[in-house]
Amino acid sequence: MASFILRGLAPDTFAPLFLLPDVVLSARQMQRLTVPDTATTGFPCRISLVDAQPGEQVLLLPYQHQPAESPYRASGPIFVRRGARSAVLGTDEVPATMLRRLLSVRAYDHAHRIIAAEVCEGTAVAAWLQARFDDPAVDYVHVHHARYGCYSCRADRA
Repeated sequence: MASFILRGLAPDTFAPLFLLPDVVLSARQMQRLTVPDTATTGFPCRISLVDAQPGEQVLLLPYQHQPAESPYRASGPIFVRRGARSAVLGTDEVPATMLRRLLSVRAYDHAHRIIAAEVCEGTAVAAWLQARFDDPAVDYVHVHHARYGCYSCRADRA
């Protein structure tokens, strides 16, 4: 089976946003939040691919996760943690934050068209990705949190 690597978003894209005043963030449809003390999940960072902890500052913002010139162009809300560092995952590694969630996986071809999709438990996503990357027509995969529909990360053939 083909191997994969999951990639979070680049922190440099988001770090300057934390310096903006709330009124400017609001004008850009963004919100600064502090993760409540009662939270155990629900604030998954798209940079580090871990859940933000109670007391941490996050931004909730719109993100164009599928910028390709295609009918599948799409955007949606994401969370990013203040000071987050890029996820460093090994080949075929799925982070714990994803293992405990229901995920939607969408395989795209070189023309950015969806050619395979599934909803599966996070514990099954590695096998699904390996099987999809066995197909040479699959160029990359987007992983989403199925319940809320939010983009999680990108998977590429390792």
